[in-house]
Amino acid sequence: MSIEAFFNGIDSDVERRNRIRLSVAAYAYEVHDDPVMSDAEFDALASKINIQVVTGNETLDDFFREHFSPHTGQWIHNHPDKAGLERVYAKVFKRKYP
Repeated sequence: MSIEAFFNGIDSDVERRNRIRLSVAAYAYEVHDDPVMSDAEFDALASKINIQVVTGNETLDDFFREHFSPHTGQWIHNHPDKAGLERVYAKVFKRKYP
């Protein structure tokens, strides 16, 4: 294990966190018209997504390989767990939506 992996987590953990953060940001913007990060932050995070990394969630790994595009957030409309994204969005940003 590299020192970087020790301090930053293994690649799949980092990838999983990045995908969650990016998905919640895309969901907030596309569904709630609520930008929770700047366009520059979104673009920088999107450029870090590596669809070849296996995270242990086959459904989401397949989704990212098939639908993710770093140039738009439109892919979020095909996300297989929109209810989960809504829960995270509401919890993290303390907003409740029906």
